[in-house]
Amino acid sequence: MRVFLDFEASSLGPHGYPIEVGWVFEDGQSESHLIRPAPGWDDWDAGAEAIHHIERETLMRTGEPHAAVAQRMIEALSGHELYASAPSWDGKWLSALLRAAGLPRHALGLQDTEDARAEAVAAILRGTVPEAQLADAVETVLVLAEMREGSALPRHRALADAEQERARWLMVRAIARERAAQGDCEDQSAAGGASS
Repeated sequence: MRVFLDFEASSLGPHGYPIEVGWVFEDGQSESHLIRPAPGWDDWDAGAEAIHHIERETLMRTGEPHAAVAQRMIEALSGHELYASAPSWDGKWLSALLRAAGLPRHALGLQDTEDARAEAVAAILRGTVPEAQLADAVETVLVLAEMREGSALPRHRALADAEQERARWLMVRAIARERAAQGDCEDQSAAGGASS
């Protein structure tokens, strides 16, 4: 099953670390966890805090131990397709979390949510659009989805951003189904006109 995942971090600097993770399965099941910093995780950027509004004191007081969060991720997410809107950044935070917990850093891997959207559209349109036109048809759906969505900005909280990525994926699927149905109607009316 597809899972949309997002991290928030202490900073974007070389010593930044994950402070929150959230994920949502394609069926809507979700989790989010504040992460108590591991020993030695002390880099903190006030500018990043101004964006995500998570205070270090909150992490120390109510965050879950980093190893427990890493273990929960392995339990919940192994065997699923994981997608993130910024897989290089989110992959960095995932790797840091797993390594700090003594787990293999490649135990979970991330793919780009843009790929998930394109693959979903192609799967729906394949068979209703000639293969030679499929790439253009997929691109058209992705552009239509962007236009419908407008300028939705990230909320910079892990679960909210993961849910936003799932909503985008659902939207492109809906648009692709609309276009596939229109194509089917056009094909049927053309076939009906030919037979009369």
